[in-house]
Amino acid sequence: MINRKDILSHLHDALRRSRIVLLAGPRQSGKTTLARELLDPESLNYFDLEDPLSLGRLEEPMTALRPLKGLVVIDEVQRRPELFSVLRVLADRKENPARFLVLGSATGDLLRQSSESLAGRIERIIIGGFGLTEIGSENMQELWLRGGFPLSFLARNDEDSHVWRKSFVTSLLERDFPNWNVRIPVVALHRFWTMIAHYHGQIWKATDPARALGVSESTARRHLDLLSDALMVRQLQPYFVNIKKRQVKSPKVYIRDSGILHHLLGIKTQVELYSHPKMGASWEGFVIEQILQTENYDQSFFWATHQGAEIDLILRRGTNLIGIECKRKDVPKITPSIKHALEDLGLKKVYIVYPGTKRFHLSEMVEALPLGQLGQEERLLD
Repeated sequence: MINRKDILSHLHDALRRSRIVLLAGPRQSGKTTLARELLDPESLNYFDLEDPLSLGRLEEPMTALRPLKGLVVIDEVQRRPELFSVLRVLADRKENPARFLVLGSATGDLLRQSSESLAGRIERIIIGGFGLTEIGSENMQELWLRGGFPLSFLARNDEDSHVWRKSFVTSLLERDFPNWNVRIPVVALHRFWTMIAHYHGQIWKATDPARALGVSESTARRHLDLLSDALMVRQLQPYFVNIKKRQVKSPKVYIRDSGILHHLLGIKTQVELYSHPKMGASWEGFVIEQILQTENYDQSFFWATHQGAEIDLILRRGTNLIGIECKRKDVPKITPSIKHALEDLGLKKVYIVYPGTKRFHLSEMVEALPLGQLGQEERLLD
C-alpha cells in the first residue's frame, strides 16, 4: 500500500474550507482508493455511479442526498453530470450539514460543467499516478520505466506492467472516449497519440501530424486538446518577456505519464529505454511531471528563443520565477542557455535536475539538484 499522505492532507484541507470538492484525474489513477480512505464504501453516504444500486438510489437525487450529514462521496460523477445542479442547491443550504467529495475521470466537459454549475462553491484537486515523493527515490528507475499508474507501477514484472498499459490505452480509446461523446475513429486517434509520443518534448507543429492523418490542422489541434483534457498529454505553454530576441510562441507537448509514453514508443525494459533515441526527452518529461506534482506554483512555462536559448521549465509563484533544466548527465554544467535566461528573464534561481546523488552549487544562482532529493527538503519556490 502506497501512502499518499500529501494528497490526503490536501483533501482534508479542501473539505474543511469548501462545501464541494472535485477530485479529478485520469481513470485508474487512484481516486477511488483515496476516497475510501476517507469514507467506508459500505456507508450510505458513499455512491459509486458504476454500481447499479447507487444509480438506483440516485433516481431521485434530491430525496437521496438532502438528509445526509457529514462527508458524502459520489464516485464517477461524469456519468451523471446533471447532479451538479442538485449539489449547487444542497451546498447553498444555511445549515450546511454535509460536505461533498465528487470523483471523476478528467474530461474537458467535466471540468467545464463543474465550473459553470458550481462557480464559487467547488474546489478542484487534479491528481495523476504515483509520484517519486510517494514511492521513494530507491524506486525511481522503475517509476520512470513503468509510469505512475498504480496497477502499472505495482505489477509483478515489466511484462505485466506493459500488458496493463496496453489494455489501459485500448480501454480509454474504445470505451471511455465514446462515453464522453468523442466521435473519432479509434484507429485514427491511436495513431495520432503515437505520433504525439514521437513529438514528446518538442515544439508542437500541427502541420506534420495533420498531413500524416489526412486531416486539417484545426482537426489535429482538436485531437491534441482532447488528449490534453483527458490528462494524457501536457501542453506546456511558452513564456514571453519583453526582450529583443525572437521567442518561440508555440507550446511544447509531453505525454504526461512516462509509462504510457514508453508503451506508445514500444519500450518494455530498462535496457530498451537506455538505448532508445527518445531517452533524453523521456527523462525531461519525467522530471517535469515530478516537479509539477511536488511544487506549489501558480503557473508553469518553458522558454525558448529562435536563436537556440531554452529553459525546460519555468515556475512562477507570485512575482518569483525559477528556471529548471533537466539533464541526464553525471556532472551538470552551466550552459549558455542558462546564462541567457538569467540575464533576460529575471529568474530568482536556476536548478539543474540530474540523476546523481549530490546537491551542489555551480554558481550563486545555479544549483545542481538530484531528482531523488526532490521534495525531501524545502520546496524550490520557498
